[in-house]
Amino acid sequence: MKCVVLGGTGFIGSHLVNALNDLGHEVTSLTRHAPPQNTILSELALRNTNWQIGDYQNREDIKKLLRGNEVCFHLISSSLPSNSNKDPSWDVSTNVCNSLHVMEEAVQAGIKNMIFISSGGTIYGEAQCSPIPETHPLEPTCSYGVTKLAIEKYLALFERLHGLPYKIIRLANPYGPGQDVNKAQGAISVFIERIRNQLPIQIWGDGSNVRDYIYIEDAVQGILAVMNHQGPDRIFNIGSGTGSSLSEIIGEISLILSPVSEIAFLPARQFDIKYNVLDITKAQTLLNFKTNTTLAEGVGKTIAWQNSKHLIKVVKD
Repeated sequence: MKCVVLGGTGFIGSHLVNALNDLGHEVTSLTRHAPPQNTILSELALRNTNWQIGDYQNREDIKKLLRGNEVCFHLISSSLPSNSNKDPSWDVSTNVCNSLHVMEEAVQAGIKNMIFISSGGTIYGEAQCSPIPETHPLEPTCSYGVTKLAIEKYLALFERLHGLPYKIIRLANPYGPGQDVNKAQGAISVFIERIRNQLPIQIWGDGSNVRDYIYIEDAVQGILAVMNHQGPDRIFNIGSGTGSSLSEIIGEISLILSPVSEIAFLPARQFDIKYNVLDITKAQTLLNFKTNTTLAEGVGKTIAWQNSKHLIKVVKD
């Protein structure tokens, strides 16, 4: 199958590009550098992927990228949940408007399957039930979640108006090898790196907030399962289906790494929610999706990878 990965040099995208190449798909992706400056892409992926030099915000580059392909994975986001509320208009212009350009060009290119990676962690807002199913009310508390929801709605509109087939993956919190430890996202990878470097850990709130963490290899298997699904369903939660608090995450890391860094508890942020664990029953039933990596195993693999890469002092205070 001929696949385009928008965001193929990012954390999730790199693992997805690796997996697609391993399965023998023809993969095309956009990059600003040739070859991409990335530590997680396999030699096979670097060699076989059609890396096109360009800019996601350049519509002509997107048109050229999509031409002749069948599947488009859209993983690009210019913001994070933690910073999106600072400039919502920029968030909308760079994420929603650019995604609309992708949809318009996908219609012209005859894309047969548009797969959008949405946000299971932000799109639902405060949990009204546990775990959270796809039918849960959508009340995001940050601009990041609002823009993800807007893109979801536009995908539904484009299918109705233009026949653009799509699927939406509401992904939990992925972690694992290759995650950028300098971003304000990815608690497990960031905590590991700070403990490795004996730097203090900052936690917004009292550490009791619960999230659904999924190891990156399991997340990619979920994305591939959605790609291969032929049924009428459009939206799938992909996560571990279990929750862990930030304090529990630190406890799990401390079983392998010690001593634990100083922990600074900061005032809770307005957009933070207390509980977010996804109900993955639909994916288990319709996609035969299952996770193969426990939290303990995933933390161990992530620590081993970070140790192997000697990421000393890359975390910024």
